[in-house]
Amino acid sequence: MNFWPSCGFDPLARNARGWLVPTDAFLRLFLARPELSLVPESCAAETALHEALCASPARAIPLVELDAMQDADARDNYTMFLAFRDALLAAGTLEGYYLQLFRNGAVNIPPLFLDLIAQAILRNALDDSTDSYEARAAEILFRAQRISVQDGQILAGDRDVIDMYNETGGLGEIGRLLTQGSAPMRTVTLEVLNTDNASSYWQASERHNLLLDLTHEVTQNLGHGLTFNMTRARSGLKALARVLEKWIRHFLGVTVTIRPEQKIDDAAWRWHVGLDTESTALLNDLYEERPVAPDRMQRMISLFRLDFVNPNEMRADVAGKPVYLGLTMNVDNVVKLKPQNLLVNLPLATVM
Repeated sequence: MNFWPSCGFDPLARNARGWLVPTDAFLRLFLARPELSLVPESCAAETALHEALCASPARAIPLVELDAMQDADARDNYTMFLAFRDALLAAGTLEGYYLQLFRNGAVNIPPLFLDLIAQAILRNALDDSTDSYEARAAEILFRAQRISVQDGQILAGDRDVIDMYNETGGLGEIGRLLTQGSAPMRTVTLEVLNTDNASSYWQASERHNLLLDLTHEVTQNLGHGLTFNMTRARSGLKALARVLEKWIRHFLGVTVTIRPEQKIDDAAWRWHVGLDTESTALLNDLYEERPVAPDRMQRMISLFRLDFVNPNEMRADVAGKPVYLGLTMNVDNVVKLKPQNLLVNLPLATVM
C-alpha cells in the first residue's frame, strides 16, 4: 500500500539494517515547502541560493551566500535548514539522526521537521502493513489530534483538519471569506474509520479526515442492574499499541507487547513512560502518590501495559516488570504524542 505518498519515503534508500538513507530527492522536499520556497519578494541572492540547493541539495554553502540575503526571516530559515541537512547527512540515516537528536538532549530543529522525519520513519516501519487502522493510528505519532467524546465514544480527529473545517467549512479561502461575511456555512460531518470505509483510507491517506475511535471497552446495560463490559475488536487503541510495538522494534531491535489497560493495579509499580507531556506529569504524580484533580484524571484517554518479550533486555533492577504508558489530552482536548519518549525512557539493559 503506497500511503502518505508526499512524506518522501519513495526516494529514500535503505541500508542493511533497514534504516532510511537520505537522498537528494528527499532533501528537495524540504526546499519545496512554504518555509523555503521562493516568493515574488525573494531577492536575487535568495533565488540563487535556492536554485543552487535544488540542483545540488548537499552542496556546501559559504556563509557569504547566506549573509547576502536581504530578508532576515529567509536567512534564518535557510540557516536552520542547512544545520538540519548537515546533521542528517552526518548521521547517515533518518533513524540515526532522530535517535541522536533526543539522546543528546539538544533538539534544535523546528517541530515540523521532527514530524516529517517521524512520518517517513513510520512509513518505513509500516511498509508491509495492510491494516488501515494501524496506518490511521500511526498518524497520532506525527500529527496532533483533537479529542471529542460522543455518547461514550472517544474519537480522535486530526487537529489541523478539524480546525480548518470549523473555520472554512472545508471550502478553503472561499469558505474563510464567507465566514468573514457572516454567510451560513455548510455542516461537515467527518466519518469514523470502520470496516465499511477502511479500504478507502489508502487512496485518501493524506487528507487526514477520518476519525479514529479510541474507545476500548463498551459497557452494555442488560437491565435488572446488570452491566456487561465488552472489549472492542477493532479498537483504535489496539491499533495504536501495534504501531508503538513496531516503532520500538524498528529503532531499538527489542520486541515488546503493548495492550490498553483501564487502570494500574500493581503494588510493585516500578516504571512508567508518558506518551505526551500531560501523561508524563500525571503518571509522575500518581507514582509519587500526590493528589490529582478529577479533571486531570478525566483527560486521560488510556493507560497501556508494555512487557518485554525477553526480560534480559531490561535493566536488571526492573527485569520482568511491566512498563506502564499513558495517553492524555490537554485542557484544549488535544493530544500531541511524543514517540521519542519510548526511545529514550524505556529501561533498557544496554543502549541500542
